[in-house]
Amino acid sequence: MSKPITEIDDPRLVKALAHPLRIRILGILEQRSATPKELAEILDVQLENLSYHVRTLRDFGFIKLERRRMVKGAVEHRYGMVARPRITADVWQQLPAMVREALDAASLDQIWDVVTRAATQDKMSRPESHIVRRVARLDEQGFAEMSKVVGQTVDKLVEIEKQSVQRVRKHESEEVPTVLVAMLFDAPDDDGADRGGRADGSAHQSRRRAAANIGP
Repeated sequence: MSKPITEIDDPRLVKALAHPLRIRILGILEQRSATPKELAEILDVQLENLSYHVRTLRDFGFIKLERRRMVKGAVEHRYGMVARPRITADVWQQLPAMVREALDAASLDQIWDVVTRAATQDKMSRPESHIVRRVARLDEQGFAEMSKVVGQTVDKLVEIEKQSVQRVRKHESEEVPTVLVAMLFDAPDDDGADRGGRADGSAHQSRRRAAANIGP
């Protein structure tokens, strides 16, 4: 088994994630542990197919076997996520466009699913929640600087989460299951203006949560 991966600096590892089913598996396991049978039922795929992708993620070090036990004469394997790996900018640039598109599509499908379910379940009513959308006019230096700030912010959010987990484990506070999404990308060609935002283009804070792939 490979060592746990927290930062992906090898294009071969990224290609191991370039299957939409593997992205969906990681999305479930970052929130809770599960067996291949449970994952197959949640994702509505055949167990044999699902087990193959679970083994691949395990062998590359993205997930780990947390528990093994006998259930009705068979060995049950329960897996959990090792860490949320981050793809380095250099590796992302080296990837074929088809692989980047596959990863983006899988991630966006996950985000859309989570956001839709949260909205229908009234999970965005907390006053501290945010949704921020702003079209920014940047040059190459500005884009690089903003990208750096986003990365630093995500690192800080991870530290906040770790501290929260410690307090929850010590029963000092109750857990608030949370989703965070942070995005920075080139505006599409057909979106020359911020049609969905405020007239002055400023960030809008509301009852909704902007989120960065941070879960319980």
